[in-house]
Amino acid sequence: MSACKVFFQTLGCKVNQYETEAMQKLFEAAGYELAQEISEASVVVVNTCTVTAISSQKSRQMIRRAAGANKNAVLAVVGCYAQSEPEEISKIDGVDVIIGTKDRVRIVELIETALKNRDEKILQVGNIEDIRDFEELPHTPHRTRAFLKIEDGCNNFCSYCIIPYVRGRVRSRSLESIRAESLELAAAGFKEIVLTGIHIGAYGRDFQNKINLVDAIKTVLDAANPLRLRLGSLESAELTDELIELIKSDGRICNHVHLPLQSGSDEILKAMRRPYSTKNFAELTARLVSEVPEISIGTDLIVGFPGETDKNFDETLKFIQAQPFSKIHVFPYSARVGTVAAKLPNQIPSQIKKFRAGRALEISRAKAKIFSERLIGKTVEIIAETSEKGLVDGLTKNYVRVYVPDKNIKLGEVIRVRVEKFFKDGVEGSS
Repeated sequence: MSACKVFFQTLGCKVNQYETEAMQKLFEAAGYELAQEISEASVVVVNTCTVTAISSQKSRQMIRRAAGANKNAVLAVVGCYAQSEPEEISKIDGVDVIIGTKDRVRIVELIETALKNRDEKILQVGNIEDIRDFEELPHTPHRTRAFLKIEDGCNNFCSYCIIPYVRGRVRSRSLESIRAESLELAAAGFKEIVLTGIHIGAYGRDFQNKINLVDAIKTVLDAANPLRLRLGSLESAELTDELIELIKSDGRICNHVHLPLQSGSDEILKAMRRPYSTKNFAELTARLVSEVPEISIGTDLIVGFPGETDKNFDETLKFIQAQPFSKIHVFPYSARVGTVAAKLPNQIPSQIKKFRAGRALEISRAKAKIFSERLIGKTVEIIAETSEKGLVDGLTKNYVRVYVPDKNIKLGEVIRVRVEKFFKDGVEGSS
C-alpha cells in the first residue's frame, strides 16, 4: 500500500462533484496520487450529501463501508452530512477527520495531522452562519464537461429544505476569480462549461456593486469562449428578461434550463414558501418555448408534502401534464429535522408518497420519451462523454443523451449523429 495515495467517494449534486475535484487537486499538489481502489489508499475521503433522509442514510452507509474496506487508512468525512450531523459521524468507528462545508481548503493539513496522531479524532465543523466569503478552491475537472462553481449557499429557506442550514447564506465568487478559472478551462481544451452552485440565480446578491448572474455568464463567455455554456438549476423567478435575451441571442448558451417547480398546487407552493404561483410558472415556460427554439425544460417535483390532499395532488398531475417539460425529477417528501415543514401537521404516510411518486414518474417518462423522439431523423451534435460496451454517449445542447457506436471516437470529440431511434434514457444514431 502506497503511503501517498488518496481515494475519494462522492454522493450528491454537481457542486459536490466540483468540490471533490478541487480537493483531489489539493492532494495532488501536496504530492499524493489518486488511488483507483480503496484498498491501496492511505487516505480515504467521503464527500457526503444530506438533502433528503435517504441521502443521509446513503452517506452513513458509504462511511461505514469505507471504514470497513480499509481499516489502515485515515478516513475523512466532509460535506453537507458532516455539517449537519458531526456528532453522529463521530460515533462511527474508523472515522478520523470530520470537515463540514467550510475549511475544505485545509483538508490536506488536517489529514496529515491525523496521520501523525491516529488516537485523536479531528472535528472541523463550525457555524456555517458565520461564513460570508466564497471559499476559493483550486480545481481540475476530471470529466469531459467542466463544472465551474460560481456561488455557494442559499437565502431562500423554503420550508422543506435543509440546504441553507448546512451550506449557509449566499456567497458569490468574484468575477476576477471566475475569469481566471475560465481561462484555465479554455487552455485545457474543454468545449462545454457548466455553471454550478447551490443557488446560482442569486449570484451577486451579496456584493455591493449590483452584479448578477448575467455578468458571471458574460465573463465566462468572454474568457473561455466555450463551444457550449450550460446553466445549472435556476429558480423561475430569477429568469429575468435580461437573462432570457442572453440565452436567445448567444448560440453558445445551451437551450436547456432546469426550473424546479416542486408542486403544481398553489396551496402547497405557499406552504413550501416558494416565491411564485402556478400561473407565473406557466407563463414563463410558455414564453421560453415560444422564444427559444427547441428548448428543453427540466424540473423537480416533491410529492407527499405535509397536508397535500388528493385534490392538491390531482392539481399537480394536471399541471405537470400540461407543462412542456422534457424531464421531471420526482422526490417523495423527506422530513428534515430543523426545517419548518418537519413540524407541520398532516404528515403523509410513506405508502401514499410512494404511490404519488409513481404516478408522477409515469408522466415524467412519457414526456422524456416524447421530447427525445422529436430528434428522430435529425442530425444533432454531441460532445463524446463516456464510452461503454461499444457505445459512446453525449448530450445535445438541449440535454438529450445520444448514443452512437464507438468507432475509435475520442472522449471530448465533437460528433455529428443522425438520430435513428429511442434508446435507453435518450436516443441512438449513427455518426
